[in-house]
Amino acid sequence: MTDTTDAVSAPATSSPALPARARVSLRAAMGLPERPDFVLALPTGWVRRAVDEGSRDDLQASVRGRLLQAHRPDLYARLRPLLDEAFTAMAAADVIAMFTPAAGDDEALALPASMVASTRTATGENLDPLVGALIREGGATPLLGDKRFLRFERETRRSLDGEDYLATEIGYLTPIPGSRRRQALQLTVSIARPSGTAADDEAVVLMKTLFDLSVSSLRWEAPGA
Repeated sequence: MTDTTDAVSAPATSSPALPARARVSLRAAMGLPERPDFVLALPTGWVRRAVDEGSRDDLQASVRGRLLQAHRPDLYARLRPLLDEAFTAMAAADVIAMFTPAAGDDEALALPASMVASTRTATGENLDPLVGALIREGGATPLLGDKRFLRFERETRRSLDGEDYLATEIGYLTPIPGSRRRQALQLTVSIARPSGTAADDEAVVLMKTLFDLSVSSLRWEAPGA
């Protein structure tokens, strides 16, 4: 995947009338307009965060405060490197935003889940081959009957600190306006549950429904709005 905010440089020139290296956005080089932003109706108390050092430090401080109050500094010592690894992985995957409960908001829904946003860019003429593969191989379907969004889901067994758990990953894909179907926004939700919990457990189903409704509320805004 390639973040649409990446830049490319024009070849250097020795002419004094031109700058040595003129930088243009990748979207401009592709002949695409500036990427619009998006807005979601989020679960109660959840906020959008940038994927940067500031957000990482804020989350670490919040986790540290809560665990020290619970007299569990040992847990913080184990979780801090995991947070560092998570931010490194998100940067490598071109994640442009993450959604979490607001720090210090006691009314925020504390869910065993996370949601991130990233961009996907076609390697060919458009994203149709990717969409076709998701439908054929991933069982993707329109989100709540809305063909603007493609929803796909998978489940894996993972381990954390020596304990196994089940992770359900839900992906939502929708074209970015103005990209001529060459770029799409992908929202990815990860839900964790104990290994003995069934996939149709009421709490799991409610969480899936909550995020389905959240993503279905997505609306685009003009750049800089």
